Amino acid sequence: MNIEFIEEKFNEIFKELEKEVLEILENQSLDKKNTNLRMKPLSSTKQILQNALESIKMVNELDRKDNKN
Repeated sequence: MNIEFIEEKFNEIFKELEKEVLEILENQSLDKKNTNLRMKPLSSTKQILQNALESIKMVNELDRKDNKN
């Protein structure tokens, strides 16, 4: 499994999420409540993706250890 490639793709997604966050934060027409409502799905998505990446790394590491034995 090419972990570097997977990480690169996840980082591309993270950058796109950050762009969306900045757009929301820069939108002066949104009040605090609406800003928070729009931010929640983005922060949840980022957390889910980070967890998925960590899981992929863990599975890859376990596979590498198993193949050494």
